[in-house]
Amino acid sequence: MRRLLAAIVLAGTLGSAGCVTPSIPIPPPDPTLISFQLTGEPGSTTASFSYPIHPTLVDAVVFVYNRDKGVGIIENAHPDGSVGPTASVRADLGDQMVISFQRDDQTASTCIRLKEGSQDGTTYCDP
Repeated sequence: MRRLLAAIVLAGTLGSAGCVTPSIPIPPPDPTLISFQLTGEPGSTTASFSYPIHPTLVDAVVFVYNRDKGVGIIENAHPDGSVGPTASVRADLGDQMVISFQRDDQTASTCIRLKEGSQDGTTYCDP
């Protein structure tokens, strides 16, 4: 009887581990969907980040970091999974901008060279 009870408990324990549903991974930010609005005069410009609705970004924390200037901002995605326009961060054309989305224990990032408006899908940061 004890062995039967132990086998049932063991089977239940192992079976319950298989019921854990993995979360949907956050894809890296798509550079062609990234948009920056630049304001100010050359040499003293700021950039505000935007990203369209994406279902995996609901409840995500968004990091926008200027690698060249060493400054950035942290904001939450909107309830629909869109982002921005965010607060402005100091940035000039061509600066290396790291965009990171974080949800639970997942983080996905992309680094691009800054330009006005939609970003280029082939102009990445230096290694």
